[in-house]
Amino acid sequence: MANKTLNEHLLSPGPKRILALDGGGIRGMLTLGYLESMEKMLRERVGGDPDFRLCDYFDLIVGTSTGAIIASGLTLGFSVKKLQGIYKSLAADVFDSNFFRRGLFIPKFSAKPLLEALERNFGDVTLGSEQLRTGLLIITKRLDTGSIWPLHNNPKGKYFNPRKGRTTIPNRDYLLKDIVRASTAAPHYFEPEQIQIANDKYGAFVDGGVSPHNNPSLQALLIATTQGYGFNWPFGEDQLLLTSVGTGHQNFHLDPKDVFDMPAVELAGRSLLSIMEDTNWLQQTILQWVSSSPTSCQIDAEIGHLQKDILGNGQPLISYLRYDVSFEVKWMKDNLGLEMSKQELNSLEKMDKPRNIEQLSEIGKKAASIQIKPAHFPAVFDL
Repeated sequence: MANKTLNEHLLSPGPKRILALDGGGIRGMLTLGYLESMEKMLRERVGGDPDFRLCDYFDLIVGTSTGAIIASGLTLGFSVKKLQGIYKSLAADVFDSNFFRRGLFIPKFSAKPLLEALERNFGDVTLGSEQLRTGLLIITKRLDTGSIWPLHNNPKGKYFNPRKGRTTIPNRDYLLKDIVRASTAAPHYFEPEQIQIANDKYGAFVDGGVSPHNNPSLQALLIATTQGYGFNWPFGEDQLLLTSVGTGHQNFHLDPKDVFDMPAVELAGRSLLSIMEDTNWLQQTILQWVSSSPTSCQIDAEIGHLQKDILGNGQPLISYLRYDVSFEVKWMKDNLGLEMSKQELNSLEKMDKPRNIEQLSEIGKKAASIQIKPAHFPAVFDL
């Protein structure tokens, strides 16, 4: 199979394909279960070529936090199997708990093992490196200015190349390991990441999930289609395929009395998580509203799936796929045939439990075998 060049992925005419990957810590292993199935199915589409990688199919791979690790590996041409091996190592090394680190006055985990893993796998690759085989977008959050920094490798981007009379470092020169570390710097778990942004200036970055884009799908669509970012990809049901993969989610079920009895720090933490989940569902609502989507889910009991509510003139703007699981007892039984307790699912929802990694992988594979269908990827998007 003849591989596309980076410029062909980004700048050539024809249908485009986006893969967007959520944040979620160790739950990225669940995402990889989906991607393993996707890689196998798409490889069969090109005759079973053993060298086929997801970066050959997708023209832009987007990730936030743990999704940034996976997106970067895929863009470099890593197989899903290789990334699964990396995650198993990360689980044991990065989320090594320490009695003296509780996440109150100092972060819960040391960033050193994560930095070493990123160095080992990404080395000195920059965002402008020719080693990146397709488009890459990483969501970061610069906390000292309160701004979202979506960093991508499109050479037509405004900040990609040096700018005359400016001392700012062009995006192409950022080290991949540094911006991935920035995107994964979850408050409470890890300390912020410092990145040099100009000759005499540094920025303080925290996890990209501390923004509306822990699920980066809508941001990916915005960047791919608006003029400011230089992609200018066209809309159309047969022109743009957006595939979004989650890390699992869990709905809040609290007794009102328990909310009033919560310590202030717990109330603040749960409120932040609730906002993150709200933005995830808002994005899914908007994307189902503008798309043709065979995987559409019920948003709520009032508006349903939005299948009869296409925005504007009723013509879908994109084709949209969303794959995810719900860590709920009934959902697991009804959709995957798995009998799991509430306690077990509460544990799986945690982002920092290495002991869950094998079970998360199996749940991702099980869900993929049921949810992912070849017909979800129309022939018009074939290579």
